[in-house]
Amino acid sequence: MSLIRAREISPALQQQLQGAGLSPLEARLYAARGIASPQELEHELRNLLPPAGMKGICEAAVRLADAIAARERILIVADYDADGATACSVAMRGLGMLGAAIDFVVPNRFEYGYGLTPEIVALAAQKQPDLIVTVDNGIASVAGVAAAKARGIDVLVTDHHLPGDSLPDCLIVNPNQPGCPFPSKNLAGCGVMFYVLLALRAELRTRNAFAERAEPNLAVLLDLVALGTVADVVKLDANNRILVEQGLKRMRAGRASAGVAALFAAAGRNAAKASCFDLGFTLGPRLNAAGRLDDMSLGIACLLADSEAAAMPLARELDQMNRARREIEAGMREEAETALLSVAVEDCYSIALYRPDWHQGVIGIVASRVKDRFHRPTIVFADGGEGEIKGSGRSIQGLHLRDALDLVSKRHPDLIVKFGGHAMAAGLSLRSDDFERFRQAFEAVCRELMDESVLTHVIETDGELPADALNFTVAEKLESQVWGQGFPAPRFEGTFKVIEQRIVGERHLRLRLANEYGQQVGAMRFQHADPLPPTIRAVYSVGINEFRGERALQLLIEYCDAA
Repeated sequence: MSLIRAREISPALQQQLQGAGLSPLEARLYAARGIASPQELEHELRNLLPPAGMKGICEAAVRLADAIAARERILIVADYDADGATACSVAMRGLGMLGAAIDFVVPNRFEYGYGLTPEIVALAAQKQPDLIVTVDNGIASVAGVAAAKARGIDVLVTDHHLPGDSLPDCLIVNPNQPGCPFPSKNLAGCGVMFYVLLALRAELRTRNAFAERAEPNLAVLLDLVALGTVADVVKLDANNRILVEQGLKRMRAGRASAGVAALFAAAGRNAAKASCFDLGFTLGPRLNAAGRLDDMSLGIACLLADSEAAAMPLARELDQMNRARREIEAGMREEAETALLSVAVEDCYSIALYRPDWHQGVIGIVASRVKDRFHRPTIVFADGGEGEIKGSGRSIQGLHLRDALDLVSKRHPDLIVKFGGHAMAAGLSLRSDDFERFRQAFEAVCRELMDESVLTHVIETDGELPADALNFTVAEKLESQVWGQGFPAPRFEGTFKVIEQRIVGERHLRLRLANEYGQQVGAMRFQHADPLPPTIRAVYSVGINEFRGERALQLLIEYCDAA
């Protein structure tokens, strides 16, 4: 069941913003997102929160500066998703610019799993590092850090995930670690690494390291930071919006790294009009495909390529992997939905699914799709080998998924082998024969932690779009802004007559609609091929469709029913 509801707006904020020069529509949109003044929309680098406010960052900068001075071998240990890949690339490029001897390893998710495990330390030790720096992982790697220290290898953890009950015995930079006063807790792993580089450059400055050479411009890394931040679906608070906006500006100005430019080209997208949509739904999935189906080293190699000519073959390979991933996902999603036909989902507070033949690298996406369709916290499992199954979960507003798993683990200490993650996404491992026991335990915890009201899918809108706002100027302005998790892109509601409809690409509807003012406009309803009634009530966003040199306004229908 879905409920359409307009976002609450403070009339005082709206008036304040209009008085400051914003249009009535802009004032309405930003007031609904808690913006109190136009200054909060100024995304200049000078407005970034200072690095010194992050716990452990100054000590980390000193340790890295000492390592550079001593020519120690630094090894990056990365995660295998888009955030991990961009964080690794930021570290490789940034530390290299600052004079470090640097290399990286990224675990193959199917062989080593997640994080700095003792097995990964053994793999890393083959490169004989003096210092391991984790990116986008490590906060839960107590055993891995201990294994590294036993080998005489120092460790610096840079991460953004929530910590467990105990912390690894090493230097840590993570805005979510206990006692960290940094105001933004929403940095992605790539953002944390970028901040470490800012602190390191400041430390090197005090050591007069740039007396005989130019000080590196770390802003050249912001396209990578923007990509990882959006792709990891972290909350786009004011600080993250600055990082993303600055990265998008570089892309639009033709100053993206060769790998990012190649990803745009392989996807058939125009980098000069780069948007958050491109990062989250075009580039991010192509980068993630490497870690899901094979080895993220390919994605990192693309991002580290020195020229677009070198990056393009890698980007094309990532594009092909993403096509294969979509085919696997479609089959798994169909099987998941078929399995749920025999389940009264409306009576459940959660969904847990398992098939031994499902692809381990795609279970997270399938969990997300099932969660979106049924609006229930969803965990999807696949065979993990050696008598274990691995699950990837996605949650809804109203359930902190990692906390829910923590409660399951405390009540059933022998059930979950390991787990970790965020409020909205988490991963875990179970023994193969414990799936049904886990499903029941997870359902019980969800029933306890969630109010029944959160099981109703609420679609928040920005109300009706004024007739005079259905134009290219408004559409272009909306498309160019930074929108994302926690700062949602505008979507509107309205009643339309369906003038034309036809199926395209076997599973999408191309539409011609007329609003109540008589204005006609094209529209798309993706992933839905069922015919629509003559009049619909729709929730939609406004965009521009460009095809064969022609531009047309287009509504993207997110939800609709009979009016």
